[in-house]
Amino acid sequence: MDALELLLTRTSSPLLQEPAPTADQLELMMKAASRAPDHGSLTPYRFLKVEGEGLRALGELFLTAGRASAGELSEAQATKLRNMPLRAPMILVAVAVTQEHPKVPVSEQVITAGCAAHAVVQAACAQGVGAMWRSGDMAFNPKVAQGLGLAENEQIIGFIYLGQTVKEKTVPEADTARLITDWPILQG
Repeated sequence: MDALELLLTRTSSPLLQEPAPTADQLELMMKAASRAPDHGSLTPYRFLKVEGEGLRALGELFLTAGRASAGELSEAQATKLRNMPLRAPMILVAVAVTQEHPKVPVSEQVITAGCAAHAVVQAACAQGVGAMWRSGDMAFNPKVAQGLGLAENEQIIGFIYLGQTVKEKTVPEADTARLITDWPILQG
């Protein structure tokens, strides 16, 4: 698949199965991440790899965080939180690692981390690995960040679920006309 075809056809895969990406595939994803636009060459991101029993531990962390936020949960809610990480054989937790810098604001560093995560998703797809970037409440929950060992200057950008696609997903054609506007807008 050439690069333009990849950019035009990639879709998210919400349900993934074994096998997880190989070490070589994962290495290529990290190399792609390292090419994200990075003002100041700060590398303001890192990834936590979660697989095997780690997926169950992440589900327990989600459950603990959910209970801390919402109090009592129904059995269905508890089961959903516990099973969320089990939708793929591997998850990469994309983490922004920011620092004070005279020329690179924190917001730009977070965008760079997002670009690195996007590159991981694209590199996965290019290698035939299904990927789904998920966020949601658990990505922004302080108990989850604490449980993952994140430092004060770190935040979760998203959870990248990786594995083999169970079912291909079709997406509607993009309405690109609404994405661009000429400037300045001339008054008629």
